[in-house]
Amino acid sequence: MRFVDEATITVRAGNGGNGCVSFRREKFVPRGGPDGGDGGDGGSVILRASTRLLSLYDFRLQRNYEAQNGQGGMGSQCHGRKGDDLTVELPVGTQIYEVTEDGETLLCDLSDPETVFVVAQGGRGGKGNEHFKSSTNRAPRFAQKGETGEVRSLRLELKILADAGLLGLPNAGKSTFISKVSAARPKIAAYPFTTLIPNLGVMIDDADPEQRLVIADIPGLIEGAHAGQGLGHRFLKHVERTRFLVHILSVEDVSLDSPDGPWSGFDLINEELVRFDADLGQRVQLQVVNKIDLRDPEEVQALRDHAAADGRTVHFMSALTGEGVEDVVAEMWRMRDELDNHEALVRLRETEEFDEEESDIEVIWVRE
Repeated sequence: MRFVDEATITVRAGNGGNGCVSFRREKFVPRGGPDGGDGGDGGSVILRASTRLLSLYDFRLQRNYEAQNGQGGMGSQCHGRKGDDLTVELPVGTQIYEVTEDGETLLCDLSDPETVFVVAQGGRGGKGNEHFKSSTNRAPRFAQKGETGEVRSLRLELKILADAGLLGLPNAGKSTFISKVSAARPKIAAYPFTTLIPNLGVMIDDADPEQRLVIADIPGLIEGAHAGQGLGHRFLKHVERTRFLVHILSVEDVSLDSPDGPWSGFDLINEELVRFDADLGQRVQLQVVNKIDLRDPEEVQALRDHAAADGRTVHFMSALTGEGVEDVVAEMWRMRDELDNHEALVRLRETEEFDEEESDIEVIWVRE
């Protein structure tokens, strides 16, 4: 499916109806006095978080959203009809920024399902001339105009709600892992950067189907990612809310003879995370060495011993053969139960720098 994680729209609340200037005219009621009714209030634009949506793609197709205007007042003290509110559904995890000449302001973060937010308030209806009669003005010939509804330009930014975020160097085996533990079928090949788009997989506990663990797999990071090198930096925002990170390193990038140490691959990506955002760099990690089927058991055991000597908790697995995968999955469930979700970061942008570049994502709800 087509996935878009950013879009710009304009919302316009309805205008209030004008009050009515009218006088009671009946055969046997001389000087009946003013009886102009009030105008109806304009409808408001309401944003609601919905679990049915997974993308902002629809907001690329429709950019303008307008609520209904209030009806004007009428004679015989008849009030105008209130304009209908417009409810716009957005994916859960969407941040709404107001764009003005002075820059951007975060209005709300729809991080919980069914959260509602009134983003544009409808104009108030004007009062009819019956409200302005007094002892000194028995026949007011004026009424109040309806107020104009709010108009706002918004930038929508979707940040996926996932429990765990997969990251690592290119060709570390992240896509193979997510395909093993879920029904997601990302592209898998024996060369770097096979993952060009984020992938989502959802594990469901067989014992309790209500328990789900959402995994977000982003393209591989490389040195200089914080400065825009490679692809992964574009999608790091989708792991901001995660409870923890699953950092996968291929055994091909681990060597006891390396001058920088066997875990330099972990350290390289962690340095990029810190440079991208300090909070993300301090996120709890589950470090995993993948593709152990490419090494002799003696070499793998030597790496295990070296990790223990260094005080590192490193899990070893082969996503291809399934060896060690159950232990990694069990640890992920444990961390999911013990850790809380994080708040998404607020990233304000200059209006002219905003680029609505589209991307794709595969989202599959699956059973473990």
